[in-house]
Amino acid sequence: MTAVLTPLRSRVLLVLAVLLATVAPAAPTLATAPAPAPTPSGTGAGAAPSSGRGGAEVVAVTQVADRQVDLSVRSTALGGRTVKVRLLTPDGWNPDDRRRHWPTFWLLHGCCGDYTSWTRMTDVAEVDSLRDVLVVMPEAGWNGWYSDWWNHGEGGDPGWETFHTKELRRLLERDWGAGSNRVVAGLSMGGQGALLYAARHPGMFKATAAYSGSAHPLLNDESVNRIMGLFAGQGNDPLRVWGDPVAQRRIWQAHDPFHLAGRLKSLPVYLSCGDGTAGPLDPPGATNALEADFNRQNQALADELQRVGAKRLTTHFYGPGTHTWAYWERELHASLPMLLAALQPSRSSR
Repeated sequence: MTAVLTPLRSRVLLVLAVLLATVAPAAPTLATAPAPAPTPSGTGAGAAPSSGRGGAEVVAVTQVADRQVDLSVRSTALGGRTVKVRLLTPDGWNPDDRRRHWPTFWLLHGCCGDYTSWTRMTDVAEVDSLRDVLVVMPEAGWNGWYSDWWNHGEGGDPGWETFHTKELRRLLERDWGAGSNRVVAGLSMGGQGALLYAARHPGMFKATAAYSGSAHPLLNDESVNRIMGLFAGQGNDPLRVWGDPVAQRRIWQAHDPFHLAGRLKSLPVYLSCGDGTAGPLDPPGATNALEADFNRQNQALADELQRVGAKRLTTHFYGPGTHTWAYWERELHASLPMLLAALQPSRSSR
């Protein structure tokens, strides 16, 4: 690939302002939370912290709504920082019952969002088919990219992948009723994360879904420049994440779902994306270059999955549609039958 970073700063800053306008949806103000339902034993304000064997511990627990519990988790992989994880809990969930472990659905947020995004912006908390599944919605940073950052070869904070796949997973399975039967889905940055986690951790997830995901960031110079612009958000040095796409190409390929297609071919995979033009859920005349780019990336990944022999690939490239929540909520509903079927036959174990 031709070098694309000369000069780096001038090019990424040109696209950053436009990208932020398209990626960060205007989130409505949360309504005052209803009076909390009675908390399960051990989850009240006075609950004792729980330690994770992988270097994480729960330091606070808050019931924010019916079936919604926020854990404040201090993480070694994140340099000792405390971040939030929202749980949408199943009917009958009681973390003190160590005999019962629930099938677990990891639902990942996108760039410029946070652990509250899915419950703020969609009806996920009202979906009946999720009432016997533990839904895990972890914080992943404003633009953390579900990765352990390269940090110019030094590694260290932030280690989002280690936090999620090791520290948090172990903590939830030991103390909070999560089972080892898991699926994962996400939008945009989180769609990339869902594909990466399924590919990079064989056996951890039984199915994966990506809605408007960054599915092949190395597709072309436009795609590379766009994601570098996102990496540069909030004044960050974009080289901290995966390094230079030429000099550190192996790191980039290791975080590009297209280059990991062989590791996804045995899993049920759901890919969906619009083409960036105004669709039925958009105002007239809307366009979105980010969605158009991600559409090309998803088409490329789908072709590569078919080339390597994937037999359980579902695609919904629905044509007109932009990078917005109305489509992601719709695609969550559309993909749930596939995702929940992958959790069968065990919906809960005792």
